Amino acid sequence: MTAKVDIIIVGSGASGAAAAWRLSQDSNLSIVCIEQGRESNPAQYPTTKADWERDKQRSASFDPNVRANKADYPIDNSNSAISLANFNGFGGSTILYSGHFPRFHPSDFATYRLDKVAEDWPFDYQTLTPYFNQNEEMMGVAGLVGDTAYPEYENLLPPIAMGPGAKKLAQAFNRLGWHWWPSYSAINTKNHQNRPPCINLGPCNTGCSQGAKGSVDITYWPQAKLQGVQVMTECRVFDIPVDKEQKATGVKYYDKHGNEQFLAAALVILACSGIGTPRLLLNSKSELFPNGLLNNYDLVGRNLMLHPLAYVEGVFDEPLDTSIGPQGCSIYSQQFYETQEDRGFKRGYTLHVLRGSSAVDSACSGYITRRIPLGKNHHQAFSQYFNHNMGIAVISEDLPDPENRIELDYSKTDSFGMPGIKVHYSLHENTKKMLEHGIEQTKKLFAEAGAKISAAHYPVKHAGWHLMGTTKMGADKTNSVVNEHGQAHEVSNLFIVDSSVFITSGAVNPVATAQALTLKFCDHISKNIKSWVV
Repeated sequence: MTAKVDIIIVGSGASGAAAAWRLSQDSNLSIVCIEQGRESNPAQYPTTKADWERDKQRSASFDPNVRANKADYPIDNSNSAISLANFNGFGGSTILYSGHFPRFHPSDFATYRLDKVAEDWPFDYQTLTPYFNQNEEMMGVAGLVGDTAYPEYENLLPPIAMGPGAKKLAQAFNRLGWHWWPSYSAINTKNHQNRPPCINLGPCNTGCSQGAKGSVDITYWPQAKLQGVQVMTECRVFDIPVDKEQKATGVKYYDKHGNEQFLAAALVILACSGIGTPRLLLNSKSELFPNGLLNNYDLVGRNLMLHPLAYVEGVFDEPLDTSIGPQGCSIYSQQFYETQEDRGFKRGYTLHVLRGSSAVDSACSGYITRRIPLGKNHHQAFSQYFNHNMGIAVISEDLPDPENRIELDYSKTDSFGMPGIKVHYSLHENTKKMLEHGIEQTKKLFAEAGAKISAAHYPVKHAGWHLMGTTKMGADKTNSVVNEHGQAHEVSNLFIVDSSVFITSGAVNPVATAQALTLKFCDHISKNIKSWVV
């Protein structure tokens, strides 16, 4: 390793990979990405094993407190209505995400102008459109052009097959006169970018051994490495030192053997997720920043947004093969996405149709909820539930609140002694009204489709997958952490490019928007690189 590089990127997930690819197109730059996790082996993903349904609850668990890998850090969710999920490893949480890949809507960038809630972004949807297009080509996104909710889509892979269950719900949507559309999915439905199509090996959120799902270890990273980016895995950054001129000098990290190291850099880019980035900043204390780097105005870690979910499950009389296909990618509805004053809440939600559960999951959940007994009636009850059930997730917009936050937890540390995090999070009254409305509309949909409701509740406790807002973007340094380019207000050679900079959360999965935002930020960095790299 050289004594100094031009750019250090901390984190190899969705945004870190996009940043590495874009910035390494300037071939004269030396770029190192530091990742605290290790590289995954697709041959060892749960779906390559006979007991994959059991194994996914352990090695592929989205809960780091359960998974307990060396690279994970503890998360105390005891003061949070929702438990957070994340994955530390090469490729970040794209290894375990389900591949649902919609964009934010135009209105998500102007919630104050339209609805007098939260704040407007410093740019609009149209500014991100070319970056959305570029990112979708790299990741491989299946869908159908022509959706009235997203008229700007130009080119997509063929959509994921709906299956008989989704078709039945689509007919019910039509009878009710509600919007629906095939989901946008980062899953190959034909050969794309030298990757094969999906063959339904199992649920996408255990890792895709086929390589059909667009995780960044197989989309952005191969090209970024060919362009010269060096990746250091199993190395944990714990401090970003700054000099007297308030410039980041590089990063301090522990190597895989636990030895403390320092790597100097002209430019430092953080892409550690909506919880990993504020955790690192809060841990980077100095004379200039005694409360954590960039935290002199007590903003780092605040405004955590999570997309609280409601879940409604319907069971049909006839078998519909609902367990077959990518679980999180079926059809969705934006019927209730925008504000309507007569509903009693601001903003809205997505109805995300899910497929049914696998055999073992069906048996276990059916037993826990007393739908499937043990004993002589077990198989009869199981056969009436498995491949008959479908779920709908109500994905609510989560308005920013400075009291929803993370802080360092010094009582629980990771394998190298760095503090874990404690989460403080509660649901807004606006969110509760939104979720209750979503449950009622979903029940109406299932009734129209001829299904019996078997479950309906909110919030789903273990559903903190979407981590946003903890280092917000804005023009005023007393009310934001970074500017419209992701550049830290108080440390000019430090950028944050992940979803922690989000001002609002929308009501769709954030990955596509986070990556488009990363590409926009890195365009700015590339055009102005001589400001930092001489």
